Order: sequence, then structure tokens, then C-alpha cells
Amino acid sequence: MSLMDPQADIVVDIQGLWTVFAKPGGEQVVHKDLALQIRRGEILSLVGGSGTGKTVLLRQILGLQAPTRGQVRVLGAPPAALGAQGGALVGMLFQHGALFSAFSVLDNIALPLRELKLLPDALVRDAALVKLQMVGLGPEHAHKMPSDLSGGMIKRVALARALIMDPPLLLLDEPTAGLDPEASDSFCDLLRGLHRELGLTVVMVTHDLDTLLDLSTRIAVLADQRVIVAGSAQEVIALDHPFIRHYFLGGRGQRALLALQDKKDPSRAPERA
Repeated sequence: MSLMDPQADIVVDIQGLWTVFAKPGGEQVVHKDLALQIRRGEILSLVGGSGTGKTVLLRQILGLQAPTRGQVRVLGAPPAALGAQGGALVGMLFQHGALFSAFSVLDNIALPLRELKLLPDALVRDAALVKLQMVGLGPEHAHKMPSDLSGGMIKRVALARALIMDPPLLLLDEPTAGLDPEASDSFCDLLRGLHRELGLTVVMVTHDLDTLLDLSTRIAVLADQRVIVAGSAQEVIALDHPFIRHYFLGGRGQRALLALQDKKDPSRAPERA
């Protein structure tokens, strides 16, 4: 794998990773000798209980936080080595959108390109308008302020900003959190279409079982300070572990699994009506 190769089969390679935080009276070990590889073109979801370090892991992939020990390599290089190229290689959708309240929709989307100062402003605006339409919003929304947007629209604008530099890797932190079921389904459909059309590799943190089962090509479960299993939903559920039993095989998990089966085979639904 060559340095920063967008066509590399292993997009993210995490080996021997430790995350330790200093706490009053001692240390808190969040990750201990964690290993995970993320392959090009997949949608890998990170799931785990509270405090298992899912978002911390996203931040380490993005380069916002360094692990205590071990290595994280993105497209063959440590995240810190990506430098100015980082925005062109990794896009990030933060949980609540993280739009700048004083900027218009268009200016929020255009910001990463403007920061590089490599293109005329007219081209930057055109690129931002293209990304706005790509996420299903028309140009009439370009000059609105974030306060004028619904929760679903904020997510879409934040997604457009994450994609403005056409990164091959997209990180999503709770992409459907706070959305009603209809808006959540619509956003999942959008993500699925963009994943297919752009050939993205996606790493997603989500607590929402419907989103998890609907979008993931592979699921990595964080527990006991490491990734205890990474595979399809069926492979994950086959592992006998307290978190997996509670999360996937409890009442809510069973309903989500049945709903997914009905979505794939609509003829099943009337049988349980």
C-alpha cells in the first residue's frame, strides 16, 4: 500500500491501539490493544455501549486526537501526516451538524475549499451549489441561515460540506440522531445512493438499530476495551456476549431485525399483521 493511496484496499488500518485518559485518582483505559481494518468501499458501523470510545475512535481516524499507544493509518499514512490533504481524503459529518451559525448554507459548504485558497471564489460557489443539489436541496436554500433549517436539512448541509472536496473516506457520527422516522429513512436512502454513486468508504457510529441494520455492510462491536467482533449482522449476532444479547437480541433489536427482513421481503409483513 503506497502512502496516501485513495485506491488502497485497506483504507483504515488500526493496530495495537491504546487510549488512556488521566482521571482523578488514576487512569481510565478506553481502548486496550484494539485492532480494526476498514476496507475500501464498505460501510462499517461502530457500535458499543456508553464509554466504549466509538466517537473517540472516529476522532483518532480523523487526526483530531492521538492514541496513547499503537497506530492508526489512513490510506497508508498516520492521520497527522495528511496535513492539508486531510480534507481532500477524509470527510466528517459531526453528530449535530456543527454548522457555523453566522454563515449561510452556501458559505458553510464552501468553507473547506475557501480555506485552501486554491480556486477562484466563483468556482468555489459553483462547487458548493453542486454539492447542495447532490444532497437533495435546491439552490433556493443556498442563502438561508442554519437557524432557518430543519434538523434533516442541517444534516444534509453538513453532509454536503463533508463531501465538498470529494474525499474517498467519509466518517459519520450518529448521522440520524434527532431525526423523526421519515427523515431518518430519507437520510439513509441519501447516504446509500451517495455511497454507491461516489464509491465512498464509510465509517459510521450509530445507536440507531434501524440505521445500523439498513446501511451497514459490516458491523464492528466495541466492548471489553477492544473490537470483539467485526462482520455481517448475522456474524455479529452469532457471538455470545452480554452486550450483543442485550443490544441485538432484546425486544428493540428483534423488532429492527424483523423490520429489515420485511423491507427486503415485503410479502413477510402481512403474515405478522
